[in-house]
Amino acid sequence: MRTPSWVPALYVGPAVLVMAAACLYPVLSAFQLAGFDWSMGTPWSSARWVGWDNVVSAFSNPRVWSSLWTTLLFAAVCVSAEMVLGIALALALEHPVRGMAFFRMLFILPMMIAPIAVGLAWRYLFDAQFGLINAVLKAVGLSAQTWLADPTLAFVAIVVADVWQWTPFVFIMMIAALANVDGAVIEAARIDGAGWWQQTFLVKLPMVMHVIAITLMMRLIDAFRVLEVIYVLTFGGPGDSTEILALHIYKTAFVGQQLGVAAAISVLLLVVVALLSWSALRLSDPMKGEPR
Repeated sequence: MRTPSWVPALYVGPAVLVMAAACLYPVLSAFQLAGFDWSMGTPWSSARWVGWDNVVSAFSNPRVWSSLWTTLLFAAVCVSAEMVLGIALALALEHPVRGMAFFRMLFILPMMIAPIAVGLAWRYLFDAQFGLINAVLKAVGLSAQTWLADPTLAFVAIVVADVWQWTPFVFIMMIAALANVDGAVIEAARIDGAGWWQQTFLVKLPMVMHVIAITLMMRLIDAFRVLEVIYVLTFGGPGDSTEILALHIYKTAFVGQQLGVAAAISVLLLVVVALLSWSALRLSDPMKGEPR
């Protein structure tokens, strides 16, 4: 007997309404605020309507495009490294090995730490005078580096911190996907003479490609929204070399007190994240190809 179409709506409807109200109100408020000149701490009645001036000001500011480029570069480098390392670790720990439970727990641990704590920990590690990383460099005969004072090294620092924290997410997704690969297919490939490389890259990974695509999209979305670690680690410095778009929005709103301009910039970030979210939902649709 076919379930009536209104039954799922009856059960899911209330939750959807609550989530829609909780999500739509901030979004609509951002669109509204983008048209006003208003400073925090003043009554809303003092807000002045400026129309498209905030949008023009935001998109004509070179720092907005510079921070967007930094965000794109940061997301590309971090997500690429995380995908490669996460898949490699999952393949290495796919089969039972001595101490596998310990290694899995060790790899997952960074993801459980609060982002603020991650930023503080790496800030101390990269400290030019007392940091552990420079101490190790000196111990092996290399010169110490001013990690957080050099634009290139500071960018490397935020990439290292993000890769350290979020590679475990890719690892978890991939270890679960590989566990569901049909062993009969792998055995058939082995019997046909396929070696480890052929089994991995021509059989296993193509079979979990949908999981890889979903994981990639989810990490890209998170990379565009990252804020806390970079805020604590570099605050966008030196200069604006590590100022990603989310941090630029924060500075514009709460340091520069240009809330309308910040709201206009946030619309740009919203569009980018919405497109990535839509792509992830399309890739992860469990009913794709099924009759509706």
